[in-house]
Amino acid sequence: MGQKVNPIGARLGITRGWDSNWFASKTEYPKKLIEDNKIRNYLNARINKGGIAKIVIERTLNKLIVTIHTSKPGIIIGKGGGEVDRIKEELKKLCGKDDVQINILEIRRPELDAAIVADTIARQLENRINYKRAIKMSIASALRMGAEGIKVKVGGRLGGAEIARSEEIKQGRTPLHTLRMDIDYASVFALTVYGKIGIKVWICKGEVLGKRELNPNFIGGKEGGERADRPGGDRRDDRGGFDRGNDRRPGGGGGGGRKR
Repeated sequence: MGQKVNPIGARLGITRGWDSNWFASKTEYPKKLIEDNKIRNYLNARINKGGIAKIVIERTLNKLIVTIHTSKPGIIIGKGGGEVDRIKEELKKLCGKDDVQINILEIRRPELDAAIVADTIARQLENRINYKRAIKMSIASALRMGAEGIKVKVGGRLGGAEIARSEEIKQGRTPLHTLRMDIDYASVFALTVYGKIGIKVWICKGEVLGKRELNPNFIGGKEGGERADRPGGDRRDDRGGFDRGNDRRPGGGGGGGRKR
């Protein structure tokens, strides 16, 4: 099953937390779920080159808190926080709520975030860079930053070929069946002139041996929750937190011919 289900969905409640945190009755649930989807689609389209990794949505009685995890906080915040204020006003109109708060959290190591890696490969493919070169550069960057393994799969009319095919390039280990493994996953597509090319990325960051804080905004022992539109509101830290103390292999990389 590890090969067939979404690695993030399989690990919810074990090593991963939910990206939407709220409670609703049976009648209100569908409405809020659609609203969450609208917010995410809107922000991903609005901040197209903002390096968004994930959007965490929290709701209280009358308040909506949107936390954007990004590798380029400067693009989202804008000059003097002007851009984030505009986004806030647009979200108020979209949701019909008066109290909307936006937090920006910077990802210090974007090479270890599957969504950002997949988006980088997609942009390169759209700019007509050779797909093998783009993938190998991303794999080298992830392993250099300390990933234990990375797997990238692309499918479509690769290189403008007439017949679509899929190719997979991997290095290190990505044991999808092991639930205690911290595996990040993303699936995006590149809109090239000869059609869509799908890109899937799996990044293994090591084993989680202790109990992990499941709040998706929990970073480096602190909970990111200050506003980003005032000075000091941008809590910047990397997304570490797993324990590699029992990993005896130097660098955590290596090839490994065995499939686990």
